[in-house]
Amino acid sequence: MDVKREWFDKDYYAILGVSPSASEKEIQQAYRKLARELHPDANPGDSAAEDQFKEVSAAYDVVGDADTRGQYDEARQMGPSTMGGAPFGGGGPGGFSFDGSDMGDLGDLLGGMFGSGGGASPFGARGPRPQQGRDQEAQLRLSFDESFSGVTTSVTISGGRDGGTRSIKVRIPAGVEDGQRIRLKNKGGPGVNGGPRGDLFVVVLVTDHPIFGRDGKHLTLDLPVTFYEAVLGSDIKVPTYRGESVKLRLPAGTQPGRKFRVKGHGIETAPGLGDLLVTVQVAVPAKLNKAQRKALEAFSEASGESPRSHLQDS
Repeated sequence: MDVKREWFDKDYYAILGVSPSASEKEIQQAYRKLARELHPDANPGDSAAEDQFKEVSAAYDVVGDADTRGQYDEARQMGPSTMGGAPFGGGGPGGFSFDGSDMGDLGDLLGGMFGSGGGASPFGARGPRPQQGRDQEAQLRLSFDESFSGVTTSVTISGGRDGGTRSIKVRIPAGVEDGQRIRLKNKGGPGVNGGPRGDLFVVVLVTDHPIFGRDGKHLTLDLPVTFYEAVLGSDIKVPTYRGESVKLRLPAGTQPGRKFRVKGHGIETAPGLGDLLVTVQVAVPAKLNKAQRKALEAFSEASGESPRSHLQDS
């Protein structure tokens, strides 16, 4: 078990604002919300927000991964809090001394964390143990087109203790979402005493598209229509992301905000191909010519109905 000392000091669930029993999806949603709010691009010059962003990212690195989360939970249950909060004080008043020979797995666990060097540790002389390197994080900004089709590119990160930099090749799958984290095993910081490298987490930031939005594997589109197209019904050409247009039939009396689904024109992801979700927006003209005004006035007189009749006192 690769346990880190800060696991005993930090409540990563509290940092993310979720309970220890939260599902993976709840943890992911909480992280994405906080990451967007605290991201340095959204808070230029705010060092406090930057520090919070780093803390939130560190928390998600641990509890956002099922394997690491299990190790974290186990370590928190077994750790120093169960021994009066003093994992390694000396003997004498107020202190503790330990003999790890009869502590079993717990002695091995804490000895691996705090034992070091050629001298004796509180749990017996063991010598230096291999330790995995620190996890690292990099950000990668993609265009909407790149996120749609996928891309192979590279990110540059600090090389570690030597102060240099490294260029890491990363393959971004088609359909990646804004804020999604791509984990590259053993591409992070260098290990200690021959241990493996940590992991690299690439946070993908996707720029907006001028026309289309996204809802999971579905694309979204706001479709402006005229008043008479909505009232009378109409066949309207709707653009799709891949370039071709499809015909959408609006029934007579289509209401503003009504949604239509165009099957198979969304994003190709692992769960399957999404759809295009079209929301009707009725465009109200800002100016009318004389003929238009006269026609609408005649329509109003002929209608004799009020959409607010249900609001009037009986």
